[in-house]
Amino acid sequence: MPFPDSAGTRSVAPPPTPGAGGERGSTPADLQETRRGLRRFPTPALPGLAVCLAGAGLAWGMAQLLPGISPLLVAILAGALWRNLAPVPAVLAPGVAISAKRLLRTGIVLLGLQVSLTSVLDLGFGVLAVVVASVAVTFFGTLWIGARLGISPAQRLLIASGFSICGAAAVAGMDGVAKAKEEEVATAIALVVLFGTIMIPLVPFLGGLLGLPEETLGIWIGASTHELAQVVAAGGAVGSGALAVAVTVKLARVLMLAPMAAGVSIHLRRQGGAATTAKRPPIVPLFVLGFVAAMILRTTGVLPEAVLDVVQTVQTLLLSAAMFALGLGVHLKSLIQVGYRPVLLGLLSTGVILAISLGGIAALGL
Repeated sequence: MPFPDSAGTRSVAPPPTPGAGGERGSTPADLQETRRGLRRFPTPALPGLAVCLAGAGLAWGMAQLLPGISPLLVAILAGALWRNLAPVPAVLAPGVAISAKRLLRTGIVLLGLQVSLTSVLDLGFGVLAVVVASVAVTFFGTLWIGARLGISPAQRLLIASGFSICGAAAVAGMDGVAKAKEEEVATAIALVVLFGTIMIPLVPFLGGLLGLPEETLGIWIGASTHELAQVVAAGGAVGSGALAVAVTVKLARVLMLAPMAAGVSIHLRRQGGAATTAKRPPIVPLFVLGFVAAMILRTTGVLPEAVLDVVQTVQTLLLSAAMFALGLGVHLKSLIQVGYRPVLLGLLSTGVILAISLGGIAALGL
């Protein structure tokens, strides 16, 4: 993840290797072998990894002090603030790139341990139908609207995934399939943060105006709000009953990530046609298989609660580190240059999922 030098910083060439010009035993072959060894050794990534993990720890600490605030949101905002207020040293780039991809995908795999098929099925056919309809209509509707607005295929795919399935994790999942540009990923995540944060007070407020019972409002929150952390914040503001239902419904949406990513990947492979020289995306990305395996493992019930609690903490730390890294890629000047169309698409997509999920709830009399 290169950092532009618009703030006045530039990458500096490494100092000469000791002995390169003064020790008689050094030869060009020796130096070449040394450089190969350094490339294999992960040391260049350590500074960036350390900074991202430190940012995750800071975000987690702030979330503990401020209940209802997601560490993922704090992390991406902290990274974005740094990126836009001060120069980011180029030495951090390798570790930031690893955090934004590998740590994020590892966190997505661990997210599967939060999803029990049993608890999802206990919601009943009606609620599951609302979930599937909300995800499908919002996903394909956002793609259609994005095409009408002239937004690039990769950008509208990322926005559709983040707004219909599970926020930043879905954006990362589809990025692993579609290979979008870095600024497209950052824009999609920034929009998820923006509109998801607005929905934290908005959905409970609208539910109160409509006189929805607590459990029904929990279903609406889980079926419409973008990020799991935002669902927790909104559901917690309503009450413990709404929170439990909202989280379960949201995890049912998370469950849609694997089949949606696989379907998009198959579609992109078919689009590749006979272009055998180009590297086509895998039918199912490895981290999606890992997510499914983790979900099945959770459903078996073999993992004790103490282990699941530790895994949830690790998952939050990894995702927060990844969010901090992605925040470092959010450059306000670049977002402004993107124009109003992605923001408008995010607004319309949010309206679609709010309307479809509420309409489904009303139609089924939930």
